[in-house]
Parts: sequence; structure tokens; C-alpha cells
Amino acid sequence: MREFEFILTRNILPLALIIGVGMLLGRIFPLDLKTLSKLTFHLFTPVVIFKLIYESHLSPAVAGQVLLFLVLFLACLLLAVEAASRIRKQGDGRKQAMRNSVLLYNSGNYAIPLNQLYFGNDPFSMSIQVIVMIAQNILGNTYGVMNAASGRGTLRDSLRSVLTLPSLYVIPAAFLMKGFRVPVPQALSIPIGYVADAYVAIALVTLGIQLGSMKWKFDFSDVLLSNVLRLCAGPVIGYLLVLAMGYHGTMAQALVLSCAVPTSVSSVLLAVEYDNQPQFASQAVFSSTVFSMFTMAVVIYLLKMVG
Repeated sequence: MREFEFILTRNILPLALIIGVGMLLGRIFPLDLKTLSKLTFHLFTPVVIFKLIYESHLSPAVAGQVLLFLVLFLACLLLAVEAASRIRKQGDGRKQAMRNSVLLYNSGNYAIPLNQLYFGNDPFSMSIQVIVMIAQNILGNTYGVMNAASGRGTLRDSLRSVLTLPSLYVIPAAFLMKGFRVPVPQALSIPIGYVADAYVAIALVTLGIQLGSMKWKFDFSDVLLSNVLRLCAGPVIGYLLVLAMGYHGTMAQALVLSCAVPTSVSSVLLAVEYDNQPQFASQAVFSSTVFSMFTMAVVIYLLKMVG
């Protein structure tokens, strides 16, 4: 019951309030979603990625184990999405949107508070979640962009879209500065902090504006399929992988927990930016966030089995 109450009051309601503000603003003012998505991808996202990488305290051994798990997990999840899409005989645009709705998940403002709840601010479990969050940001700004862009163009167009994103160049710069211990000037670090702090609010307001303009006639079959793959298949695959890889204790529990969170807002931002099934993407994020209130409570309760 405590887990259910925490998820409701610390995750669902705060997210819902900011999304609700976006919906209200979208109803009152003629806001441009394209402008908001460009701000997100060309300013807020690269700044957040730089800050995460530069300020993280990563153990090479732990990072290697987590990254190996994530590669295998995402590969298994992609196979499950591809199989489901083939069975459903989805067209290219919907197939790409389905992939992003399942492979890109809310590893930041949703997963981190959950990690803190379950592990009590344990630095080891938090370092695992930070690695997952960085990997998800990189995935969304590379594969996620190519995937969304390919729904409306050629592979060359998709590659061009990726190459125009600042995040692609920020990632190696952040690792090099961290590795060589190059300090960030205070005149630069202060605005970086301001922009990074605004990222979550901007992303959720953008989602709210998109939700406010979407048709509330849900495509239940595909949206439900996306939710099942993200909220149910995700933690099951994660659980089977940690068993197969021999992970145990805090690492195993933290990884399974990270696999069970709802669809990321970035899937909507990508759908809006590249005009690839934005209605479906919005519905998938909205419904998975609501349903996660119940599925995450079950996952947290069953995590004892992983220990």
C-alpha cells in the first residue's frame, strides 16, 4: 500500500499536474508544438545529457555490467516489438512509433524517485539508474531519431536528422572533459544548471499541449499492445536476463525496476518533431503513465524475488 501511495503522490499526480497545465495552455493559446520540440532537441536535451555525463560518478566495472544488460534487454525487447508488429501487420509509420513507445522509457523523473523509495537513497543503486538514464538519453537521440525520421523518409534522411542534433557531439565532448578533468567555467555551469532544471517541465508541458490537441478516440488495440510490451513484457524480460546473467542483490533489483517504468515523453517529442504518429505516441505515453500506477506497485512488491 505504501508503494502504491508513493507512486500516486510522488509520480503520477505531479506529472499529471504539469501535463494538465500544458493541456490548458494549449486550449487557451495557439502554441506551436514544432517550436517547443526544436527547443527540446536542440537546447534542453543536449544540455541535460552533458550535465548527466559530466557530473556522474561511474564505476567502470558497474557501468560495463549495466551496459551489457541494457544491450541484451533492448535487443530482446526489440524482437518482441517486431514480432508483435508483424502479427498486427502494422504499416511503417505505426511500426516505428511502436518501437519508440516501447524502447524509450521514463528512466529519469519517474524511475529515479522510485529507485530512491525502494533503496532508500542507496548510492550504488542510484549509480545504476544514472547509467540507465544516460543510455536512454543517448538511445533516444540516435536510434530514436532515426526510427522516427525513417517513418517519413529514406535512411539518408534519417542519418541526416541524427547528424544535425547537438547531442551527438555533446556526448563525446562530455566524456572527454570528464576523462581529462577539464573544469566547466562557472559562467557556463550556471546556465547549464538552469536549462537542465527546466527540461522536465518543458517536456511535460509539450506533452500536455499534444494531449490537449489529440483525438481522444483511442486506438485501443495498438495502444494497449504498446502498454503491455512496456509495462509487462519489460520487467519480465529484465527479470529473466538478470537470472541468466547471474546478477543478484541490489544490482539485479535496480535493473529490473528500471525496466518496468512507463513510456518516455521523448517518444512524443520525436513523433511531433518528425510528424510520425503523434496521436498514437501521445496516447501511449498517457495510458502507460496511468497504468504504471498499478503495474509498478506489483513490480516493487515482487522485487524481493530477485534478491
